[in-house]
Amino acid sequence: MTEPAKSEVPAQRGRRAQRGPKKRVRPRVSVFGVVGEVLMTGGVLVFLFLGWQLWWNDAVMAASQSRAAESISQGWLEEAKPDPAPAPAVEEGYGDPVVAAAPGDATPFAVLYVPRFGDTYKRTIAEGTGTNVLNSPDMGIGHYPGTQMPGEVGNFAIASHRSANGGGMHLINELQLGDAIYVQTADGYYTYRFRDFEYVPPSAVEAIAPVPHDPDGVPVDRLIALTTCNPLLSTAERIIAYGVFESWQPTGAGPPAELAALLPAA
Repeated sequence: MTEPAKSEVPAQRGRRAQRGPKKRVRPRVSVFGVVGEVLMTGGVLVFLFLGWQLWWNDAVMAASQSRAAESISQGWLEEAKPDPAPAPAVEEGYGDPVVAAAPGDATPFAVLYVPRFGDTYKRTIAEGTGTNVLNSPDMGIGHYPGTQMPGEVGNFAIASHRSANGGGMHLINELQLGDAIYVQTADGYYTYRFRDFEYVPPSAVEAIAPVPHDPDGVPVDRLIALTTCNPLLSTAERIIAYGVFESWQPTGAGPPAELAALLPAA
C-alpha cells in the first residue's frame, strides 16, 4: 500500500513556517511630502504668531500706552495751581485757544481721549509718525510734522496703528456724528466734534493739508484729522475721521464735564 497523499501537506506547511512572516515595506518619503509637512507646520506657527501679535501683544501695548498717558495727564493736573478767583469766561468761552509750538521728534505734548473708544481709552500724542512713536509702549499716537497744533486754525493731523502695537485707532469706524474728541495739553483742554469720514489712498497727503484737499487754500476752521489704515489688518487705504473745533478751556478751569470722569484724580 502506498501512503496517502495528504501526508505531504504537513511537510509543505512546515517549510512555509520556516520562512517566517513577510516584512512590511515602508513607503518611501518623497521630497514633496517633507516640504509639504514643513510648510504646514510653518503655517500653523505663523498663525499662532499673528494671533499673539494682533491680540496679546496689542492688549499689552494698549495697557502700557494708557498708563503712560495717564501719568502725563496726572503730572499736568498736579502742576496746575488752582486759581482762587479765576477770570470769568467771556461769552464765547475762554477766548482764543492757546496754541503751543510743535516740540522735537518723539516728544510727547498731548493726550487724546475719545469716549466712543471706551472709558479707559487714553493715548499720548507725540511729535512725528515714525515707528519710534507709533510702536512705542509709552506713546502710540503721532502728530504729522508741519500740520497744525491743537486749537490752531488749520488741520491738527494725527496718526496711529489700526491694529497691533496698541491699536490706537482700532475703533475709528465706530465714531458717530457729534462724538467728542478731547485733546489735553499742559495748557488746557481742546474739544472737537466728529463730523465725517473719508477714505483715501496712502499717497493722498493733501488730505491732511490745512484745508483738506486744497493745499493752496487759506484755512479758516480749526480741524482735527485722525488717520489710520483701512480696512482692518490691511494697509490698502487710509480712513480719516475729521472733527471740528468746538471749545477750549485752560487747565485751571478744569476739564469738560464728560472728560472729568475719564481723568485721574489730581
